[in-house]
Amino acid sequence: MRWDRFFADLEDQLASEWEAERAALDTEAERLRLSRVALRDRLGALASRERTTSALAFEMSDGSTLHAEVSGVGADWVALEPTQPLAGAVLAPLEGIVSVLVPHVDVLRSARPVAERSSLSDRVTFGFVLRDLVRRRVGVGVTLAVGVRHLTGTIDRAGADHFDLALHDSGQPRRTTDVTGHRLVPFAAVSWIRLDADAPLI
Repeated sequence: MRWDRFFADLEDQLASEWEAERAALDTEAERLRLSRVALRDRLGALASRERTTSALAFEMSDGSTLHAEVSGVGADWVALEPTQPLAGAVLAPLEGIVSVLVPHVDVLRSARPVAERSSLSDRVTFGFVLRDLVRRRVGVGVTLAVGVRHLTGTIDRAGADHFDLALHDSGQPRRTTDVTGHRLVPFAAVSWIRLDADAPLI
């Protein structure tokens, strides 16, 4: 009888040790998975969140805070839909984001494994989107991280790592007579870009 109890106790002890070992392996596997998750993956998961919860707050490299929802994510940029008081879609390079204030439930949800995304979004770079704005002649407001903080105009050309901005008043079409100057702006200097209110991002 005592041997039966001894073996039962031993069996329980081995089962507990096995469970502890399996839990440790699961924890390590989860740490390894999380070490491979990029910010763009987390933002992509936030794009599908319920809009009934409080808006996200994006702290940008120019010191401003944008209250917005994620509407799209590319290779190195995020599209934001401002909730207040800004009008017009916002395009921000990931490097322009300092931090994102997120409700705890969305922090946890965005860290979960997600389904494979389209490889097309991996190839659509910040420069690619800017070249689309060039083609469509969309007016923009460009907020820089340093120096002259805000520029308005139309992007004339987009190169590999910079763009040409024809300066003119916000909301006005680009006319040669209204252009007050030109700037070459490195992508790395951009905190965020606001599209004119009536212009869709894509």
